[in-house]
Amino acid sequence: MRYLLTFLVLFLVFSCTSEKKGDPTRFIHGTFEIPAGDNYGKTIVVRKDSLQIEEYTKKVSISTDSLVTEKEEKHIDTLYIKWKNNFAYTLRMKSPKTDLDKDPIFVQITKVTDSSYNFTAKIGYSNFKQKGTVYKVK
Repeated sequence: MRYLLTFLVLFLVFSCTSEKKGDPTRFIHGTFEIPAGDNYGKTIVVRKDSLQIEEYTKKVSISTDSLVTEKEEKHIDTLYIKWKNNFAYTLRMKSPKTDLDKDPIFVQITKVTDSSYNFTAKIGYSNFKQKGTVYKVK
């Protein structure tokens, strides 16, 4: 009987520990990567305190009198990040350059894995939504 009681206590203790797989708090700070997509290259994201710094390349068309070429330009954006809860946060550009940059970006985490999370982002109060995956690098 004593062994059964010990087994039950140990089982309860180990089964009640939080599972890291579904816990998104490990994505609040660190370095992350968003894979390349349409018209932009891989994005590296660094989160520290209330700031998110994004470094990415963007394809730009350059036209001359007889020729249209594409080149990639490197961009770095700094955004304020405010966590609503473990599964939702809002981003705001620190130095907006356009009216669209002034709108907040609402991000909802939809799925969490060991080293990544899927998200849906909505710019401002528009109907535009973007889905993607963020991978933890460090």
